[in-house]
Amino acid sequence: MIYLNNSATSYPKPACVLEAVERAVSGPPAGQFRGGGMQETEDLFSSCRELLGEILGIRETERIFFSSGATDSLNALFSGLGLTAENVITTATEHNSVLRPLYNRGNAGCGPVIVPCDENGFVDPERIREAAAHFPAKERRAIVLNHCSNVTGAIQDAAAVGAIAGEYGFLFVLDCAQSAGCVPVQTDKWGVDALAFTGHKSLLGLQGTGGYYVRKDLPFIPARFGGTGRDSRKLVYSPDDYEYEPGTQNSPGIAALKAGCGWILSHGIGEIASRESGLRAFLAGELEKLPGVRVLGAHPEQGRRYGPVLSFTVKGLKSADVSYILQNSYEIVTRAGLMCAPLIHPFLKTGEDGTVRVSFSPFTEKADLAVLTDALREILSALGGSEDAR
Repeated sequence: MIYLNNSATSYPKPACVLEAVERAVSGPPAGQFRGGGMQETEDLFSSCRELLGEILGIRETERIFFSSGATDSLNALFSGLGLTAENVITTATEHNSVLRPLYNRGNAGCGPVIVPCDENGFVDPERIREAAAHFPAKERRAIVLNHCSNVTGAIQDAAAVGAIAGEYGFLFVLDCAQSAGCVPVQTDKWGVDALAFTGHKSLLGLQGTGGYYVRKDLPFIPARFGGTGRDSRKLVYSPDDYEYEPGTQNSPGIAALKAGCGWILSHGIGEIASRESGLRAFLAGELEKLPGVRVLGAHPEQGRRYGPVLSFTVKGLKSADVSYILQNSYEIVTRAGLMCAPLIHPFLKTGEDGTVRVSFSPFTEKADLAVLTDALREILSALGGSEDAR
């Protein structure tokens, strides 16, 4: 099998991640801040936060809180910050983990201000500036930005958007679900107030892990309350002593995430990004040679970059059919459809079928992409000889 759906969940995992999980589940159960567990439990959580801080450019690592993933994190952020659709600017590139919480919070029928993107999925920061300037001053709350598109791989100019947010009095919320671990992130430098990430994609951890960051001096109400193991007598919290990780935490998952972060830092995010960028450029060049194949964002323009994601369409075939044939006839796993990002596709002119998506990991080989190209060449050849194609 050739696995090219790493933007959904990365595979394979590094050996150190698998070993960390095995150690965590084969040893005595661990409980964060609770007696009866392993002595190093708290160190597991704090040391994982420190590694995440290195990857995400966050100094105040104690402000990184663990969750079940980016969707959980974004819901917690929107709830805790009191964001509703009416007081948010966001973009057409967003995933439903941003759009659905916003569209379902606030007045019925109201949505956030949506800033468009171009045909490759890039958002012009000046369009965000225009939206911010015309936004009613009393309603300004947040600009929410997808750092790296899960459809085209377009990496947005987070530094520019952060500056605009600060200039016009908005909070800046950054969705790093697709960029954490494979694209350099500078949370503090970019003026990010809150950030969401997931553990099972480019951070090389397991499903059901992730987290979020909230700036220290930002009023933030927890989405859940419960057991913490710190002070069982306390029933009522004040805003200065809220706790954000109630309940039994996913210690095996955090152990795996810590191992994944360590692997990434040992290999270097810059090196990972460079290698995956090379794979993307290679595949884009090969696919462009195939008649009837349209590659979205085939080549980076000046000052624009892509993450480890490439989408394409095949004339005469639905994207879902292409992905099905690749998996069932060639054992090549891709993803097809709208990718849970419905607003971007009218700008990409991909129609209701969406795209076929290929996404890379540090373990993807150029030979894998050559096999994919050969498979598509065979599919196109068969299509060209069919009655439907004529």
